[in-house]
Amino acid sequence: MDGDGVVDPAAALVERMLRSMTGALELYTVYLGERLGLYRALADSEPVTSAELAARTGTTERYAREWLEQQAACGLLAVDDPAAGPLERRFWLPAEHVPVLADADDLRYRAFNGTEIARAARSLPDLVEAFRTGDAPPRVTWAPEGRPDFNRAEFLHLLAKSWLPSIGAVDERLRATPGARVADLACGTGWSGIAIALTYPLVHVDGFDLDGDAIAAARRNAADAGVADRVTFTVADASAGDMSGRYDVVTIIEGLHDMARPVAALRIARGLLTSPGWVVVADELVEDEFTAPASLLERYHYGWSVVGCLPAVMGDPQTAATGAVMRPATLRRYAAEAGFADAEVLPVKAGTFRFYLLRP
Repeated sequence: MDGDGVVDPAAALVERMLRSMTGALELYTVYLGERLGLYRALADSEPVTSAELAARTGTTERYAREWLEQQAACGLLAVDDPAAGPLERRFWLPAEHVPVLADADDLRYRAFNGTEIARAARSLPDLVEAFRTGDAPPRVTWAPEGRPDFNRAEFLHLLAKSWLPSIGAVDERLRATPGARVADLACGTGWSGIAIALTYPLVHVDGFDLDGDAIAAARRNAADAGVADRVTFTVADASAGDMSGRYDVVTIIEGLHDMARPVAALRIARGLLTSPGWVVVADELVEDEFTAPASLLERYHYGWSVVGCLPAVMGDPQTAATGAVMRPATLRRYAAEAGFADAEVLPVKAGTFRFYLLRP
């Protein structure tokens, strides 16, 4: 702003870049806190010095000290006396920050954001070349971070306890006798199918995904949750074998926009259904039309679309190249091309998801 109170657009953009850079760096430090168990150690203890935290987490004191000071400087941690000597200061994780940074079972947990942004950064050099060639960059392996279960708490707390029960006909079938069969396509690490089985005790769920590492994790998760007798996971697409007419409900939860050939996937899903049957799709809650400038949530989805979702499908010569910003009109078009008679946008209040019900 100059002396006359006029905002300088260039200066405002410079300030925005500084805030964005600071936010990105902050997420990298969250990545360290999550990977090294620093937040969990702080949540389980009284205020600690850097030496005490280092001893508890098997880290080096000087690194732990710098991390603690940075976390306190940005307000994620609290410190008893900033004026004390560096080795005497005691730090703690405020109680209101524990659900966000240290409790993976809480709906508000977000420490996995650090892992997501670190993994996204690893692919950027390859993405530069992919932009030039039109191909897909090489797949980023889950090691060493592992795969963050970013939807785990939402699925366990909300998917089958709130969202699906609001879809009347589907909920009735999932509760009815004989038990319904559910096919969960692009099931990832399995939490959607596990959540359904935990809430609906008569249901049997078959999960399908092409990612072998994800399926291995899903099988472990099902066993840990005590539902491995009713939830199975297979490394395959659902077109493998003859499974036509076997399922009462097919779910595709936050996966359709990530498929290179969504129409083919929906056509397969339709073929799996018995009569009557339904396909339930949950995907990103985006605006009905392109807008600019857009809301924070729309910008978030577009960011992931550019660096992750779109590049992942660009290697298929027949890709639909949907990207993360799959608007309702696009979903309806895909459903019609796949042979569905109707694709209804459901009035389900589901945070950052929009739910659709597809009928053959």
